[in-house]
Amino acid sequence: MMFVVLLKFSANKARAGQFMEGHKEWIKRGFDAGVFLLAGGLQPNSGGGIVAHNTSLPDLQSRVNDDPFVAENVVSAEIIEITPSKADARLNFLLD
Repeated sequence: MMFVVLLKFSANKARAGQFMEGHKEWIKRGFDAGVFLLAGGLQPNSGGGIVAHNTSLPDLQSRVNDDPFVAENVVSAEIIEITPSKADARLNFLLD
């Protein structure tokens, strides 16, 4: 199981600077835990996206809710669950 997390800017986008350090620390914790595989910006400047695996949907929802950007309504979060059935050989670990 893998997930795509879309973090789209919402009403409090202007407050992003206030919570950026906490958001970066939250991203680092996701990578350190082996849950986040990739993180980056949604273009053009509309928020961020994360590819996650090695977690359950409830655990990922809890993790996402801990993001200061989500807690402070800087972004709204959408989690898309994917059941991979075919992958490039470099990504075969996602098929387990």
